[in-house]
Amino acid sequence: MRAGSHGGPAVVTASTSGVVPANGMQIAFDAFGDPGDRPLLLVMGLGTPMLAWRPEMCALLADRGFHVIRFDNRDAGRSTHLRDAPQPDVMAALTRGDVSSASYRLDDMAEDAFGLLDALDLGAAHVLGISMGGMIAQTMAAHRPGRVLSLTSVASTPSPSLTNPTPAAAATLMRPPAGSREDQIAQMLEVSRVIGSPGFPPDNEWRAELAAMIWDQGLDPAGVMRQMMAIYASGDRTEAVRGIRVPTLVIHGDSDPLIDVAAGRRTAQLIAGAELLIIPGMGHDLPRQVWPTIADALAQVAGRAGKTR
Repeated sequence: MRAGSHGGPAVVTASTSGVVPANGMQIAFDAFGDPGDRPLLLVMGLGTPMLAWRPEMCALLADRGFHVIRFDNRDAGRSTHLRDAPQPDVMAALTRGDVSSASYRLDDMAEDAFGLLDALDLGAAHVLGISMGGMIAQTMAAHRPGRVLSLTSVASTPSPSLTNPTPAAAATLMRPPAGSREDQIAQMLEVSRVIGSPGFPPDNEWRAELAAMIWDQGLDPAGVMRQMMAIYASGDRTEAVRGIRVPTLVIHGDSDPLIDVAAGRRTAQLIAGAELLIIPGMGHDLPRQVWPTIADALAQVAGRAGKTR
């Protein structure tokens, strides 16, 4: 998993990578660590490829005894993009509640994740999701609890009505796509400045590197809108989330401008026995400084799940 060169810093690499058929999609994934360890599925947020799960964080989680699997949701990264789908009309959803242009819902994205587990011959896994990925993870735990060993929901919500973003944060979701690699880097740095963690130093070098990698993979602005429509089309999931019975950890930053911390508190209130971890100074991202805290808390909730395979 780690390979150094000429005495330089270690480089974290995936132990396995591939693209597999899942729920009618082609889903790209990477895995880190020992396949014999506890499986941990990482589910990323809106319009963002699995590259945003930093390899160093995946390695840290692997060091806690997890076989870490990150993947690209449909319409992101190297997984299937539904380019022939109808044009998503987000403004109709926002202004009139009209979600008829949605090509799929969070339930379908949850089934993609289960299809990936099937392809990897995993009956169940611990699941960690952030933002939209947290919504998908919640859906997985609500619909198929026998396949979710534990749930960790980060910076997420059971209902779009609870997000309450600041105007500046909301504007980042509707920004026009970048027109060049340089614009993409500048745009991601600006988004990070708006929705990132004010209590921690910004890692602009990493953000610029991530922006460049996303540009090189190819932007799909309509794909981002299709994912956003999936959120709106899924509506209020309060009752489904209330029914979750797997060991659950809810993590939220107290300085999140995109999904207000109240949404995290509400998630934890709904799920019987859920643990709530509020991280001071954390916004809508995962600063390197909080990784050990998250990894330790995740390992504890996973330990409550008992047998993992």
